[in-house]
Amino acid sequence: MAVQCEELTGVDGARIGIATLDAEKALNALSLPMIEVLDQQLAQWADNPEIVCVLLRGAGTKAFCAGGDVRSLMQACRDQPGTVPTLAANFFEAEYRLDYRLHTYPKPVLCWGHGHVLGGGMGLLQGANVRIVTPSSRLAMPEISIGLYPDVGASWFLARLPGKLGLFLGMTGVGLNARDALDLGLADRLLGDNQQKELIDDLLQLNWQEQTALQLNSLLKAQEHRAQAEMPQAQWLPRRQQIDALLDVADPVCAWRAIATLRGHDDPLLAKAAQTMLEGCPLTAHLVWQQIQRARYLSLAQVFQMEYSMSLNCCRHPEFAEGVRARLVDKDQQPRWHWADIAKVPAAVVNAHFSKVWEGRHPLADLV
Repeated sequence: MAVQCEELTGVDGARIGIATLDAEKALNALSLPMIEVLDQQLAQWADNPEIVCVLLRGAGTKAFCAGGDVRSLMQACRDQPGTVPTLAANFFEAEYRLDYRLHTYPKPVLCWGHGHVLGGGMGLLQGANVRIVTPSSRLAMPEISIGLYPDVGASWFLARLPGKLGLFLGMTGVGLNARDALDLGLADRLLGDNQQKELIDDLLQLNWQEQTALQLNSLLKAQEHRAQAEMPQAQWLPRRQQIDALLDVADPVCAWRAIATLRGHDDPLLAKAAQTMLEGCPLTAHLVWQQIQRARYLSLAQVFQMEYSMSLNCCRHPEFAEGVRARLVDKDQQPRWHWADIAKVPAAVVNAHFSKVWEGRHPLADLV
């Protein structure tokens, strides 16, 4: 099984649940069985009074989680063009339920976000109470490159970033280091890549019977102090003013064209961001603009309900399957987008991504 779960007993008899994503060769990318196992285990730990804390981590040194198993989804979409494959409906419902469970979990959840934390990995990290990053962390929502859109609750957390940074991150798929994640409120603590065992040992020494929040906070502050010398330099907050001015525009077509002016810029970070967007999916840029606008007025539950509609509709349209084919399957890096010009993406196609494609009650209607 690609999720390993164990319980460790502390000095006062309290137990800590540890869930490890164990698909190292796939950079711990989430399959539907992994999601189901993890969700079931978290539900059991939530109901177990002996479990006082949960640690979520990934196997290996390269990644906490590099996203979802989009290859399987792509194949299902290609086998059933124009429809919503059963696998897709089941996958996205299960994934968003898992993410929502983490956001609303009744006990402390610590997530160790080392290495690559992409897409679905960001969904897990952002749901945790304590979001730990390390000097090796590389966070991103890179869906523009595969014709999807930033999901797993990204409508919620991108819409709440300072200024226009959420829009910029969604449209360009740029990576964040640990300092960026802390600066933008997408992480809570920096710990060294070699501190995980020490953290677990300290958690087992805590008195979980009283003042647990105070003790846990003190423990994390002490651990974080040891890692300060490894803090990388900020990349994106220092560029916020420039990005805010650039994206002070009226619509996604103008936003695309504004970012496109950065191609060849003297600043290599900005130039790379523009190049990634220009090689990405124009439809995705429209969806990013819309999801951030709409999410400003939605609850977290409503965000996941909206994203469920968007994801199923992405499976009905050709861009997602084509993007995954070009980037991850054939790896020719030459996606043939159905709508290659952002100005020619029909408004009706964009709006259709927010419509229901199921009968009766919303499958996530019980998220409240």
